Order: sequence, then C-alpha cells, then structure tokens
Amino acid sequence: MRDPLAEPSDLIRSVSRALRVLESVGRAPRGLTVKQIARRCELTVATTYHLVRTLAYEGYVIRREDGTYIVGLEVADRYRELVAAFRGSPAIGESLRRAAIETGWSHYLGRFVGGQVAITAVAEGNRSPYLEDLVPGFDEGAHATALGKALLATLTAEQRGRYLRDYGMRPFTTATLTTPEAFEADLVAGERRGMQLELGQFRQGVACAAVLVNPDKDMERRTVLACALPASEMMTSARVVRAKLLAAARTIADGIAADT
Repeated sequence: MRDPLAEPSDLIRSVSRALRVLESVGRAPRGLTVKQIARRCELTVATTYHLVRTLAYEGYVIRREDGTYIVGLEVADRYRELVAAFRGSPAIGESLRRAAIETGWSHYLGRFVGGQVAITAVAEGNRSPYLEDLVPGFDEGAHATALGKALLATLTAEQRGRYLRDYGMRPFTTATLTTPEAFEADLVAGERRGMQLELGQFRQGVACAAVLVNPDKDMERRTVLACALPASEMMTSARVVRAKLLAAARTIADGIAADT
C-alpha cells in the first residue's frame, strides 16, 4: 500500500515505473503485450517498451513467441532469498518442521515486517487443510487469522485501531470479524484462553491458533507461532493445541535467542 503523502523527494521515477510494470505483468498470468502494459500503468508505449526491454535483459520478465510478457525466473530467485531471510537459522526451521511432523498440523511463524503483519515461515502438516494463501510474505487478513491476532494483541489499542483502519477488515467468510469492537472483544477472550484463536474466520471449516514466542520491545522482533487444523478438531482439542503450541514456541524462542 503506497501512501502518496509519503513519496520521497528524491524518488527515481524510472525505477518506480519499472516496478509498476513488473507488478502489472505479475498480475496477468496469461501475459501482456507492451501496449496492454502501457495502458495499465498509464505510461507511453515508448517508455514502456524501454522499461520492458530492460526488465527482460535482467531476467525479471520473459518475452514469449506471441509477443506477450510474463514474469521471469529472477523474481522466483528473489522470493527464495526472501523466504530464507525470513525463516532465520536452520535450527528455527527444523523446530517448525518438527512441530508440523509431530502434530500433523501446519505451523506458521509470523512477525511485523515494515509495520505489517506477515507470515515469515511455514511447515506443512499432513493433517491440516491446505491453505494456498498462507505462504511466506502473506500480509493480508491479520484480523481474520490467529497469527495476526497474536501480533496485533501486542500493540496498544490505539495502534491496533490505526492498523485496522489502514488495512481494513475484509470479510473472508461470514464468520470474519469486521468491526474493531468485535475484534477487541475477541482479543480479550484470547488473552483469557492463553492463545489467540479463530474458527472459520479466514477459511470455512478451518481453525487456527497462535501464541507469542518472544515479546520483544522492538515491534519488528516480536514473533508468533500459529498452527492450522480442521475446525471440528479444534473444538475438541483446544487444550492439547495450546499445550503443543506453547512447547514448540519455547523451543523456537531458544533458537531465536541463539541467533542474536
């Protein structure tokens, strides 16, 4: 989300335009012609042509035989580097995988990245529903996921209110909380429960629980651990879920401490 008021005085327009071109191509899996890119980015065809050729030379877009452009493999390389940087040390990744193997539930690490709630690591469990959206870098739906709730619970009420206003409260399902008042009440219930929880708020039939791993003073160093499982199983096993999450969180906290 770009804030026009925060635009730097030394913004390099050509770089900004190239990134807009890349974003436009990335949102069109079937590919775009130069004219289509120019129209979507509100640029001249001549300018777009130069930007696209540069991006193709660097490997960030690929020109197909029909003249359309798609995202290039260099983007995938940058994503792999992002995932590796987010995940942390091998010990942290191994702890996350072990938790997923032992429980069968998919596990997620999350923290604030640039002030936004984001998933930073994932370990798939064979008994959890597959959630294709929940991958490293996912930064939407903080109000609808237990991971997001656990992180937002570390903020002041004023900070949370500002976050929810800035990023909205999209109704992912009919159970999604869409008002700040309902969200605040839900966080209070989570504090009493000893873990933040959501039942079908992000995806129908799926539940997610989360606990805080390390309550660092630095907002961007706070980490939470979450797991996803069928909602029906959560209804009967909430105490077991909390115990296993807390045990895994302690192990991961030790790994984070060793990393610093």
